[in-house]
Amino acid sequence: MREVRTGKREQILDVAGVNIIEKGFAATSIEEIVVAVGITKSGFFYHFSDKNELAKALLQRYVDMEETIFRDIEARAYELNEDPLHGFLISLKLLAELLEDMPNGHPGCLIASYCYQSQLFSADIRDLNAKALQAWRGRFLRQLENIAEIYPPRMDVDLADVADMVSAIADGAIILSRVMHDKNILPRQVMLYREFIKALFIGT
Repeated sequence: MREVRTGKREQILDVAGVNIIEKGFAATSIEEIVVAVGITKSGFFYHFSDKNELAKALLQRYVDMEETIFRDIEARAYELNEDPLHGFLISLKLLAELLEDMPNGHPGCLIASYCYQSQLFSADIRDLNAKALQAWRGRFLRQLENIAEIYPPRMDVDLADVADMVSAIADGAIILSRVMHDKNILPRQVMLYREFIKALFIGT
């Protein structure tokens, strides 16, 4: 019985995630979620006390999923080449290839969606969202600082800004890909960032 309930909880999160990315949190109702999952409202409230709790659980799941993906990519890249620069370049290539393999392109960024409607969320959810973005910065900044110890940057830059470029490129490219109906914009932008990193640390 518990396995069935756990399965329904994940289905609720799946449906809610798709709907929130497609049309936003405010426009996603509990009613449409329960219809899509095939449960009653009481079934929904068994798993989540309210919509805010659903939003927090969904964001935490998204953050955990991203962390797993990036950790696996980074581990694989540095297994292939322990040099901090070349390992980082490999990780960007692996990321681009992962994005290219998505049949319909990247579905969207839940973190960005929450930012657009931050006034709808409780303070703890806004804090979790901010920490997710800070984690992106920290993940890439750590790698860039390791690179800079061996390959001093060839121009005067703030490495935190270079780390933030990944978030800026990702969210911007997701928007472009949806508007332009081109699922390969995001992986191409990742590869352009890769070329920028090469130019920044070793020149053309």
